Amino acid sequence: MSYDERLLHEVINIALQAGREIMRIYQMDFSVQYKGDNSPLTDADMRSNAIIIDGLRKLDKQYPILSEEAKFAAYAERKNWKNFWLVDPIDGTKEVIKKNGEFTVNIALIEEKLPVLGVVYAPALDTLYYGMKGFGAFRKTGGRLEKLPTEKNDPLTSKTIKVAVSRSHMNKETSDFIDRLSRNYPDCRIETISKGSSLKLCMVAEGSADIYPRIAPTMEWDTAAAHGVVKASGKGTYKLDSFTVDEDIFHKKIIAERLVYNKDDLLNPFFIVI
Repeated sequence: MSYDERLLHEVINIALQAGREIMRIYQMDFSVQYKGDNSPLTDADMRSNAIIIDGLRKLDKQYPILSEEAKFAAYAERKNWKNFWLVDPIDGTKEVIKKNGEFTVNIALIEEKLPVLGVVYAPALDTLYYGMKGFGAFRKTGGRLEKLPTEKNDPLTSKTIKVAVSRSHMNKETSDFIDRLSRNYPDCRIETISKGSSLKLCMVAEGSADIYPRIAPTMEWDTAAAHGVVKASGKGTYKLDSFTVDEDIFHKKIIAERLVYNKDDLLNPFFIVI
């Protein structure tokens, strides 16, 4: 299929509209509920979900929609989807509750299990990331638009490896991975940068981080949109268990399994973005 800028900008406008509604609620006192898996849910999640689904259903190109905050189609039906929208109305609800601004609206178009369009909007930071197959990836902050990556770092030249880590889900497994990097690159300083939500993937896309290991649970909707931005920026997102950390990872062609979508189990495997 072909992808056009009109579709991309229509999806961007939907994300911006959802972001405005989130910020209206974010600036008020709001209640927090907890779902069956003990993850938090706010009015902002539900209002954002309603806006996104309504907007996607009004587009000329119609595809099925899979959203975290809506009833899922059974896999028996989903497995036949060639294209579909994968949505997280708010990625980082914990960050909304903490009011630290590090949450995003995520909308991705999946084709044959891979993201071909991704829009990630961080309304509290006034930052928009987007990318599309054959189009490239971009970041817009305020009125400033930049093509990604905006920064380029060769860790072996700069002697610094910038590692994105989760603000809310840092764990021993991630620390052990960072220790392995430190042992494999003894001449480099390891700098960790903590962020919430899908912003960590976007950091690799823009070049402010060199690598993002995710060794903790995520769902498909948590990553798909930012994965689309990463892919359009020329970077990669891979299954961690098929990835080898060695002295050449920042220079050689990576041979590893890509993260894919629309699985029977919507839980992602552990992964790495580089």
